[in-house]
Amino acid sequence: MKKLLVCLAMSTVLFTGCSFMHKTGIIEVNGQVITQADFDKYFDKSVDKSFIKQFGGSKNFIKSDENPMYAVFKEKVVNELIIKSLLDAEIEKRGITATKEDVQNELKTVIDKVGSKEELNKILKERKVSNDQFTNDLKTQIKIRKLINTVEKVEVTDADAQKYYDSHPKEFTHGEQVRASHILISANMLDMIRTLKEKNPEITPTEMNAEIEKKMASQKAKAEAILAEVKKNPDNFATIAQQKSDDKGSALRGGELGFFTREQMVPEFSKTAFSMKPNTVSDLVQTSYGYHIIKVTDRMEAGKTPFVKVKENLKFYLQTQKEVAVLKKLTESLMKTADIKYLDPSFDPAKKVEVTPEPEKK
Repeated sequence: MKKLLVCLAMSTVLFTGCSFMHKTGIIEVNGQVITQADFDKYFDKSVDKSFIKQFGGSKNFIKSDENPMYAVFKEKVVNELIIKSLLDAEIEKRGITATKEDVQNELKTVIDKVGSKEELNKILKERKVSNDQFTNDLKTQIKIRKLINTVEKVEVTDADAQKYYDSHPKEFTHGEQVRASHILISANMLDMIRTLKEKNPEITPTEMNAEIEKKMASQKAKAEAILAEVKKNPDNFATIAQQKSDDKGSALRGGELGFFTREQMVPEFSKTAFSMKPNTVSDLVQTSYGYHIIKVTDRMEAGKTPFVKVKENLKFYLQTQKEVAVLKKLTESLMKTADIKYLDPSFDPAKKVEVTPEPEKK
């Protein structure tokens, strides 16, 4: 049920705060100025949260109108910063605040969802989010939700959830599933090739193959040693995963991957996992990602997930969808009456920057 796994959709407008200083202003929204520094800061965050992160993120991104991707991100960021300014002003106009009690309640909700305060701290550390930044994000989220509810009271009942469940049967029907954990020792050939070329642009194919074979052998030996450690004491699987798995996301959860279908994993991984019995550990499984050690903990036959198991997640999803619709309507209304001035014309989406081609070299 993919829809229920979607993060809070409102996050597209839950931005970090901007310091609206008049210095180096690029856009003015109803008298409030967005600066170049505001744009640069949010632009980098936007790039680093996208697929471009795997290619080095904002550090390697060419910030030039000659780069087509820059134009795409630039227009997106400008639009989001304008919306941010309008919503901030509307929140202030309506006297909406986030109290200390509001933040504590919101924090408790988040901790309940992730399992513990320790788990939350691990996640924040992994994502390089400071406690102050996280608290500010919670405050913003609280104020946005309060703003929505001053416009229109949004409520979702058990009956609403039941109606959706009954009218979308395919979303709750699943094939055979396995619950497993894994330990990954990374051995991705594409990553190796990229790293070797960065270190030595003049490397020959023969030299590269030799280096890759050497690295693959080293990683396999490392994986075999970890496998021996796991086989010796399977009960320590979670601890070993936390300490030694290269999949840092699942490592935080002791290697836990949850339930998944055959189609959700690469073929080699699925073939092994679905052939195993609960509470057993596999031998090494090689995929394009590297070497895996898999521990299957549960199995679920094909069928339909009972309503009682999805009710709360479904209510959260429907609540979010309604809130997003209200916020979208409010934002569109604010945009229609907003006085927006592009102090720097290059940020005006209506004025496309023409790039003069370089003369051909003779």
